[in-house]
Parts: sequence; structure tokens; C-alpha cells
Amino acid sequence: MPRSRNKVASRARRKKVLKLAKGNFGRRKNVWTVAKNTVEKGLQHAYDGRRLKKRDFRALWIQRINAATRVHGLSYSVFMNKLKTNNINLDRKALAEIAYSDAEAFKAIVQKIK
Repeated sequence: MPRSRNKVASRARRKKVLKLAKGNFGRRKNVWTVAKNTVEKGLQHAYDGRRLKKRDFRALWIQRINAATRVHGLSYSVFMNKLKTNNINLDRKALAEIAYSDAEAFKAIVQKIK
């Protein structure tokens, strides 16, 4: 009995990878072995990037809060400590948005904790 091979599934698997490799330069878009490696590496970078994005945004929020608190004569760490002691539960994302878009509201927060 001859060995059975599922050509349809193999071709579909290759087409799926080549579709993901679309837009790459040279052999990376149409040669199976090169495209497979490219797509695997790209998917790994995408996975890592989704985690790095969270770190980058947190760092941006901290920079914005720090810049806004320095205007009012506080450092970031002192400001965050005073927020905690006064039981003001605003996360960094919200504080950064307030500092960026509404300076008067941020000034009111600073005055409340001083």
C-alpha cells in the first residue's frame, strides 16, 4: 500500500505562511524556507512588542507626571507618596492624561495633597 500524503493540508499551511510574509523584500516573500523563518521571527517580535508597549507607556506616563509635578515644586516620588497617604486613587494613566490635557485640574490635585 502506498504512503498517503495530505497535499491539500500541506499546501494550505504553506499558503498561510506565505500570506503572512507578504510585503517582505526579495525571497523573504515567496520562497517557502526563507518566508517560514521570516514569519516565525516576525511573530515572535510581535509577541514581545505587545509586552514592551506596556512598559513604554508606563514610562511615558511617569515622565509626564514628573514634568507636571516639577512645575509645582514637587518631585514625582514625593507626589506619588502624598497621593497614597491622602487616599487619592488615581492611576498613572489617568494622572498623565490630566497633566497633559488639563493643567488646572492637575494643579487642584497638587494643592489638595500639599
